[in-house]
Amino acid sequence: MNVEELVRDSLRDLAAEAPSAGPGFADRVLAVRRRRRTRRIASVAAATAAVVGIAVAVPLLDPGKEDVRPANVLERDGVHAHPDQTPPRDLIGAGDAVLAAYYTARIHPQSQERAVSERTYWLLDPKTGTYEKDTRWSFVAVAPGLRTAAVLERSLPADRIGLLDLATGEVERWIPVERGVGALAFSYDGRRLVATTYDEHPDVRTRQEVIDADGETEAVWMPTRGEASRSGFYDLDVASGQGSWSAVAPDRDGNPRQDFSYSRAGDRVYEQVIGGKDGMQKFYDRDGTEVAPPANEKYLRSDVAARLSPSGRLAALGLTKEVDGSPGRSYSSIRDPLTGKEITKVRGAHLLAWVDDKRLIAWERVTSLKEEYRPRLVLVTIGSDKVVPLSGVREETVTIERQEWEPVFARR
Repeated sequence: MNVEELVRDSLRDLAAEAPSAGPGFADRVLAVRRRRRTRRIASVAAATAAVVGIAVAVPLLDPGKEDVRPANVLERDGVHAHPDQTPPRDLIGAGDAVLAAYYTARIHPQSQERAVSERTYWLLDPKTGTYEKDTRWSFVAVAPGLRTAAVLERSLPADRIGLLDLATGEVERWIPVERGVGALAFSYDGRRLVATTYDEHPDVRTRQEVIDADGETEAVWMPTRGEASRSGFYDLDVASGQGSWSAVAPDRDGNPRQDFSYSRAGDRVYEQVIGGKDGMQKFYDRDGTEVAPPANEKYLRSDVAARLSPSGRLAALGLTKEVDGSPGRSYSSIRDPLTGKEITKVRGAHLLAWVDDKRLIAWERVTSLKEEYRPRLVLVTIGSDKVVPLSGVREETVTIERQEWEPVFARR
């Protein structure tokens, strides 16, 4: 197996570990490898798709210049933007969507053949409106309201879950668990917490020999499919800390990390699964029995973080179109969640969070399609071609051994 086949195979479902890796991540990794070997700039292929008929009263995109108003003006409009900061130092958000935290990930070898990928988090301090580094935690999930975060200590899998007061930086309460936990996610209303359990570290990496573009052998740290140690999940009531554990066997075709998240209603959990197309998902009831997806989540993608709009009437889907230029323009699909039919397209390469029923926060490129993909956080609006820059430009993640800052959004 050559390097392209192995990297694509291993990164196909990397969105489960890094939800914001964005479209074409594996291809960008390979392109950078080729550039480093040959000193040439690789072209990025553009996908195109036609806009289908309008199903509800949402307008199609109209042309317009990008909105580049300064950050202080945006703050008066209810949008907090810092286009000169990457990673951000000061509050970024719009409407109900706030960048509550972000993290980076780095490989830490444990032996010549084994390593783990470890995260470092920066959390929003609600008193100062700044992001502060907190090295105590290996995994952080922020609850709606931005007052509480569920945290895991450095060593995974963890034997207790902390409920962190974001205003004081202190853990208010610990929830002990009998089975080790490696991931956390709050329900939409913040009342429940799903904790994915693992028998071993969920971010293990092994050194694998691959053949590079010049036919030379190269050793890289990669997640290994078929070695997942996930055992199931806890469904916990946040107020009391009480709940139950359900056994769910891991997907033997997947990567080591296979986390659970709640459906919108909170009565089911879902996981990303590997299959014939990207973004597939499988649902379970809170007792761990596989069930059909909710009617309004059947057509969603597990690798598009925004999912349903606040009203539940619109669904954010994946990248469908790119237009070359300086910079290039990306468009993602907005669909009817009950039928899966496209309603319109909206600017943005990767839709991260709904601001309200008309606006979203997304990653969008600042480079042409012929250049290395480099994105920034932007505010996009259904019915408009304008984008409002929210952050500075992120250096793109071009190796699975190093992950640049990844956003964690929560609702106000």
